[in-house]
Amino acid sequence: MTATIAPALAPEDLDRLTSAAALIGAGDTDSVLAAAMPSLGTAERTALTRYTRFTHAAVLIFPRTFDGLREELTHLGVRVGAMTPSVVVRDRLSARYGVPVENLAVGILRARLTDRHGARCELEIFAMATPEEFDHIAADERLHGRENHFALAVPHADPVLLSGLRTAVSTRMLPDGGGYNEHEDSTILYFRDAQHAVPAYRRLELISAGRFPQVLAAHQRESAAGTRLLGLMTGAWATQAIAAAAALRLPDHLMTISGLQALAAETGADRDALGRLLRYLATLGLVRAHGEHYLLTDMGALLRSDVEGSLRPLALMYGGPFYQSFGALTDAVRTGEESYAKVFGAHHFKHMAADPVLAELFHQSMAASNAVFADLVRVVDLSDAREVVDVAGGNGELLSRVLAANPAARGTLVERPHALASAETTLAAVADRCRLVAGDFTESVPGHGDVYLLSRVLHDWDDEQCRGILATLAEAMPAHAELLVIERLLPDGDVESLAVAWDVHMLCNVGGRERTESHYRALLAGAGFELTATIALPLDTYVLRASRVTGTA
Repeated sequence: MTATIAPALAPEDLDRLTSAAALIGAGDTDSVLAAAMPSLGTAERTALTRYTRFTHAAVLIFPRTFDGLREELTHLGVRVGAMTPSVVVRDRLSARYGVPVENLAVGILRARLTDRHGARCELEIFAMATPEEFDHIAADERLHGRENHFALAVPHADPVLLSGLRTAVSTRMLPDGGGYNEHEDSTILYFRDAQHAVPAYRRLELISAGRFPQVLAAHQRESAAGTRLLGLMTGAWATQAIAAAAALRLPDHLMTISGLQALAAETGADRDALGRLLRYLATLGLVRAHGEHYLLTDMGALLRSDVEGSLRPLALMYGGPFYQSFGALTDAVRTGEESYAKVFGAHHFKHMAADPVLAELFHQSMAASNAVFADLVRVVDLSDAREVVDVAGGNGELLSRVLAANPAARGTLVERPHALASAETTLAAVADRCRLVAGDFTESVPGHGDVYLLSRVLHDWDDEQCRGILATLAEAMPAHAELLVIERLLPDGDVESLAVAWDVHMLCNVGGRERTESHYRALLAGAGFELTATIALPLDTYVLRASRVTGTA
């Protein structure tokens, strides 16, 4: 009788089996989450631990055949149960290497182990039968370990819970496919972090008993390599769709009209084309569709022209002149010079000042961030100020709010003449306590203020010009006066912030830049100011409170 010859496992496969078993023995749910996603806060990790359980670590190996594989694993001290077919991994390998699924034999073997607390955990072994013609697959997979992962089970999954967990993990790891395993009645969601320093934590599997087709469909869509990139590349389409909605005053009309036919008649638009635009706006979250009727969402309502803080001017500005100049961003990156001046023949301040309609749109767009202005008077106590000087304050929107919140204070708005014409209307309610001063703030500012406001000004200029502006202020300000600088701050680390995109906008359209807190601190110190506090405002904006350093000019 001839004995069965067990397949020889390659040393690389044996090493990965050993590493996966060691991971299980030293880990638990909390520790693997902490290792895989170190940026997770304690509260987030605790929440994930509450709803998931570390259930196994997985490794993909490449025996020549399945014959004798269980016996060899047993000889190595790894006792496994019967092999079951692997659907998800087989399909992923098929798609990755262009091999028909019927030509691939992939199975799953499971060995019962325990985690650091003695709780049951499994070593999941994916095995692909690897004749010589598939050696290139084995070599590539051993190099990159794309199917090796750790797994979290969701014991009591439902669509809402699974969707929420998927979203939470997606903030730290990228969706990486998945599927439904009919042999085990389980839905599988994979995530990956190709940059993780430890291979064992580069992939995560969420596994839930049952079928969740909608969650899986969303996950697979986001897993497609080009989905996110295509969404980013077509961002210009969204900009123009929003600008078109603003130009047609769709948000205004949707307050009283919902039917497509009536909307087309009211806006003078082609019915079919308007329907296509509205369908796209629905995917952007600005409207909700009900057949051929449309309802305005809260986000879409921000584009109404009749609401305080309307963002309609910004939509027209970003879809208009700034959109045109952004088309020359490549040139701005190559030269380090703003593209707006090259597209329109003049810096945007001069270009817009020469066109009354465009100048008014610009000042309206600057005043559109009312959420920032509203919070300033809430988070900064200016009740002791008797004179507030708003330097380059546009149409006076910020100063009007400061004076309204501080009835005992008087105000001075320093701006160029064309801006002051618009400010007269904005400041009408506080006109008896406010004076308008025409002038160039880069050359001089009034010297009688208690508080000086410099809102979204410094980011328009390079460092040398900022130093000059701050020096002019330092020379004019009384010793007791305080300077409030309002700007977006670039994050010091890998933190999402609107300032990052606005920094490119400043490069392209203005010639300035956004800066970190430490950068502003250095600029202020160079002009004789000390940064005393940094207070967060909405829209990733901050107020930097600065005082004159004793003994400086």
